[in-house]
Amino acid sequence: MTRSGAREREETPIEIESEKEQAMESSSITQPTTPAEAARSLFEGIGRHELDNAEQMWSPDAVDTFVAVGEFRGLDAIVGFFTELLAAFPDMEVETERILSDGSWTTVQWHASGTFTGAPFLGIEATGRRFEGLRAVSVAEWDDQLRIRQNTIYWDGADFARQLGILPPTE
Repeated sequence: MTRSGAREREETPIEIESEKEQAMESSSITQPTTPAEAARSLFEGIGRHELDNAEQMWSPDAVDTFVAVGEFRGLDAIVGFFTELLAAFPDMEVETERILSDGSWTTVQWHASGTFTGAPFLGIEATGRRFEGLRAVSVAEWDDQLRIRQNTIYWDGADFARQLGILPPTE
């Protein structure tokens, strides 16, 4: 109390705020404990163009099938595909809309956008054009270490190609 009888206000040290921030930051990088958390972590990592921890996201013998593109077997092939994709679309953004989980399976509805200004993709030279709002669904099975065992991605490859100027527009 002060001399006037009023209570002194306790000052909150700055360290407490920084401790809160650290706790929030550390909680955002914790290891996933469910397939749904693993799926969210995977898509967030791809959205940040981070493939450094790919061995934690896919099992060594994983299979990713991109409908209208092809099948990629094994960690090296999958990482190679994503490396090529992100090099071709250096500003690519990926956002999840919805994640459903049932046992070891997840279904993720997501969308992406990006500009084809980088390296060639699937043998096609950059067009400089942008794709927007490409919607897709990924259906994945996760192993007991929360790594993808198999994943099928359903997306509108024709719309993607039209937006990039690879296919003629629909009329």
